[in-house]
Amino acid sequence: MKNNGITYLIITSLLLVVITSMVYFNINFPVIFYLTLIGQILLIYTVYKVLTDSYKTRKTFDDWYEDYPDSKG
Repeated sequence: MKNNGITYLIITSLLLVVITSMVYFNINFPVIFYLTLIGQILLIYTVYKVLTDSYKTRKTFDDWYEDYPDSKG
């Protein structure tokens, strides 16, 4: 499976939810601290992957929005 930017974004979001729930349940501080550090590194890598992803599209600004197509054209 090819990991593209959106996959890393989902993983980063899930890690944020896990860290938040661990704080709520008073898990030991070192565990939360190191998971937060891993999350920050993962966030930087996710931003890099999204910005350098080789996504191609044939859409232009003249196509307007997908959910509200421009009927002039």
